[in-house]
Amino acid sequence: MNKTTEEYLTPGQVAKLLMVSPAAVRLWAEKGELQALTTPGGHRRFMVSEVERFSNQRGLRVKQTSQLKMSVLIVDDDVQFARYLQKLLGKFSDDLEVDIATDGFDAGLKIREEEPDVVLLDLMMPGLDGFSVCKRIKLTPTTSDVRVIAMTGYPSEEKINKILAAGAEVCLSKPIDKDELIKVLDIKKYKEKTKKA
Repeated sequence: MNKTTEEYLTPGQVAKLLMVSPAAVRLWAEKGELQALTTPGGHRRFMVSEVERFSNQRGLRVKQTSQLKMSVLIVDDDVQFARYLQKLLGKFSDDLEVDIATDGFDAGLKIREEEPDVVLLDLMMPGLDGFSVCKRIKLTPTTSDVRVIAMTGYPSEEKINKILAAGAEVCLSKPIDKDELIKVLDIKKYKEKTKKA
């Protein structure tokens, strides 16, 4: 991993460190109160030293970067399955914060408010399906770097190609293989990145 990536935090990570919403971080950046760099892809990144300067100036309590947990949002209309996944991930690692959204609209609100690191996204949901949710995540500048891991109980080549084209990293088949999910999440890599930040 290059040095630039290691020295900078995403708005979501800054929000977690300062214990505020990502919207507050964006507002401070827009006002020029919290200095940010913009990546070639148009994403804001914050140097740890700048976050510390800002928090000291404002008298804000700051978590250590080593305390940052990977945040995962499970989006699935099958509430029982979503809770099963939440429990499974909670048992696997203390380095995860796991939340649930039971439809595409709820997911949109939580993604905007929480800016999770990863969205575990069911493809087939009533109303706003997983394909639409994924497209919205990837087309919105503030959330386009959120990782999307799709899930479906009815895999087909067409569905997999369609969700990958929409921006998902991978499409896992249900029932979910626990080991495969843990491997795809790559929690260890996330922790190494935040420790170096």
